[in-house]
Order: sequence, then C-alpha cells, then structure tokens
Amino acid sequence: QVQLVESGGGLVQAGGSLRLSCAASGRSFGSYHMAWFRQAPEKGREFVAAITWSGYSTYYAGSVKGRFTISRDNAKNTVFLQMNNLKPEDTAVYTCGASTTWYSSSWPQDGVFYWGKGTLVTVSS
Repeated sequence: QVQLVESGGGLVQAGGSLRLSCAASGRSFGSYHMAWFRQAPEKGREFVAAITWSGYSTYYAGSVKGRFTISRDNAKNTVFLQMNNLKPEDTAVYTCGASTTWYSSSWPQDGVFYWGKGTLVTVSS
C-alpha cells in the first residue's frame, strides 16, 4: 500500500513557475514508477509526465514538453514536477499516481495503482 500526498499548488501569473511535490508513504516507493496527471475544469483527467523508478527515463505529454520537468528523490520518497512558463490552459488539479508498470507513452488511467488527492494550480492571464 502506498499513500500519496501532493503539495505546492497555488495561484500564479502566466509565464510564472511552480514546483509540485508528491510525498509517498508506505512500502517500496523506490520500486514504483510515478506519473503526474491533471484535470482541468469540466474536462477529463489527462496524462502530464512520468518517471521510472530509477529516475533514468522520463516521458512527457506534448503540451508540456520543454516547459515541465519531472524528477524524484527516492531517499525522500518524493516525486516533483517543476512547471515553468505556465499558461492559463495549465490550470487544473494536478494528481500524482504510482504504478509497477512502465508505459513508454501516455499512461492509461487504469494503469495507475495508487492515486493522491491532488493539488490545485491556477494560472491567471
């Protein structure tokens, strides 16, 4: 069992930056691949970025590639999402997820074993 708690969301102006954190508790965090998803108002949840258990490989959705960076610190049981050059369309609830399966593409939602509750990011124009 893994419990995930996100933090770092808030209100930022377009062009600004935020760093989200996802802290994990429970066993064997280092054996899970991790991903970030987001859900904008009145839209479905979409994949944002993922990182392998080792941190060696990453994958990004096209809409955030070059602006967002996913990383992890297994010693601190935490995964991060650095978001730069934020746009109003990045406004969403951001949620982290854990899986033992690595998808070298956008993750399917039913491939996620554990979910956090999310943190709200609002980007003003």
